[in-house]
Amino acid sequence: MRIVSLLPAATDIVAELGLSDRLVGRTHECDWPPREVASVPVVTGADLDQDALTSREISDAVGGSAHSGSSLYTLDTEALAALRPDVILTQDLCDVCAVSYEKVSRAVRLLDADTRVLSLEPRTLDDVLDCLVGVGELLGVRERAEQRRAALLGRLDRVRAAVAGRVRPRVVAIEWLAPLWPAGHWVPEQIGTAGGQPLLATPGEHTKPMTWEAVRAAQPDVVLVLPCGFPPERTLREAELLRDLPGWSELPAVRSGRVWVLDGPAYFNRPGPRVVRGAEVLAHVLHGARTGEPVTPAEALLFPDR
Repeated sequence: MRIVSLLPAATDIVAELGLSDRLVGRTHECDWPPREVASVPVVTGADLDQDALTSREISDAVGGSAHSGSSLYTLDTEALAALRPDVILTQDLCDVCAVSYEKVSRAVRLLDADTRVLSLEPRTLDDVLDCLVGVGELLGVRERAEQRRAALLGRLDRVRAAVAGRVRPRVVAIEWLAPLWPAGHWVPEQIGTAGGQPLLATPGEHTKPMTWEAVRAAQPDVVLVLPCGFPPERTLREAELLRDLPGWSELPAVRSGRVWVLDGPAYFNRPGPRVVRGAEVLAHVLHGARTGEPVTPAEALLFPDR
């Protein structure tokens, strides 16, 4: 079976199922597991050089927000056709976070093949793990997928047990910097699983921009900075966007030194199996609790004062 993944989270799922060797095509943002995907042909590109633009410039370019407007991505339909995929994994959740479902549908209609398309649209942690099983069934490894889901659920249970009975800090998670945007969908559940009280977003919610006044009024004990698509080093390049906000230094989280920069693409932005690792990272961030492997600075680091 020849698989093309047009969603980084779907590539993560394929790897979790032990089927990376079936991948014949991927997006330019599919980067996990690095050794296994490096040689897989890329069939997408980006209209914008996101690394060269600020958060505000990216927002303006896609319609004034981080989650609306036209997709940032192009799809090489000729390259896709040449790969002769049996299965294409895509999404219809956010046109800015991956190739739009509309583009994929148009491309598939041009293929001279019986290609199956599976669109992943998870909004909660349960949805994410259900996608693992759905992909496993399509790829003929449902039993393996059920086993992997059970293992991931077990890890989440261990996180809950590690933080049980502890005081739950009030947490704001920031998924975009300009405009400020709260992290929704599965992230509030990750926070809750790790022993925190999520603010300004509810589980499963497709959020909208928030005002700085709303963040100040929430008085968070902890702030998580995990911009969509930005690894920590990219986030830190725009640290002044937060530091320069009026009253930033007065937030309880800032006064107590509990502002964290996290690896959003790896563990929070993408609805793949690594969201479970995200919950483990948050147990460390919120309570100093360890479940799983030790948390490294590449996964979570304190926001620098200056």
